[in-house]
Amino acid sequence: METTEWQPTTTRAQLRRRAEVIQAIRAFFAQREVLEVDTPALSKAAVTDIHLVSFETTFVGPGAAQGLPLYLMTSPEFHMKRLLCAGSGCIYQIGKSFRNEESGRHHNPEFTMLEWYRVGFDHHALMAEMAELLKATLGCGEPEKVTYAEAFERVLGCDPLEASVAELQALCRQHDLQDIGDQETTHAPLQQLLFSMVVEPQIGQAVPCMVHAFPANQAALARINVADPRTADRFEVYFKGIELANGFYELADGAEQLRRFEQDNRERRAMGLVQRPIDHHLIVALKHGLPDCAGVALGIDRLVMLASDLKHIEQVIAFPVGRA
Repeated sequence: METTEWQPTTTRAQLRRRAEVIQAIRAFFAQREVLEVDTPALSKAAVTDIHLVSFETTFVGPGAAQGLPLYLMTSPEFHMKRLLCAGSGCIYQIGKSFRNEESGRHHNPEFTMLEWYRVGFDHHALMAEMAELLKATLGCGEPEKVTYAEAFERVLGCDPLEASVAELQALCRQHDLQDIGDQETTHAPLQQLLFSMVVEPQIGQAVPCMVHAFPANQAALARINVADPRTADRFEVYFKGIELANGFYELADGAEQLRRFEQDNRERRAMGLVQRPIDHHLIVALKHGLPDCAGVALGIDRLVMLASDLKHIEQVIAFPVGRA
């Protein structure tokens, strides 16, 4: 008889610890009068980012007899920004997000994300609030704050904003990454490869490390920095080998956001990837007016792993994809 693994991969004690962390997060935002919201998991539009793969499904029902393609959201960002444009004020959300082709020690295709937006904040103010949240939930020391270039130079002895493609490829060979590095011919993928494989493991070991001023070619949905256009107003948080959060001083220019989405789809086409439908609801909302704000997404499952000193995401979620 076939054996079915029906039991959860976590423990009752760990379920309680998870609940305590989430309760602490809600108390943190209640104290600051940040409104909790709930947005859809499904959308007619999808994320265009070449590094993300959306789950797809089809709705068949009233008004969609022939089937309406829908996508599970990789984060609640687009819907939350529409709320901001409609005048919601500061908001946060704890909910499920979905990313296909991601599974491993730090990944499950269905995961819990905390995302929040602070009107009137830039990314530096949001990093300061993030530091307070991490100290409240992890009991850690004051996080370190460094620029992307400083972290890169500290570990690799090279300025990533000035290095040539050839210099970055040479660094890849020095760190046995030539199989991938020699195939790349532009700055962004080489910078990302070296940062993720060589720099990240060396930072944020004693206390969380907040890395900001990412290269402008990795701006995503962040503004380009006014003082140094080589960089974007974006930050990420790393702690004990885990990428924990990704934040932006949010781009408010609807035309520029549309240009970036369209460029993503051109890159998808060039790479042989499926192009994704752009969220024109978001573009119109941005043109209506996004308040000056900063936002950040944080992986709850990873936060609970760190709070509990555990090594695998399956230890903090009840039913990972293998037992779903």
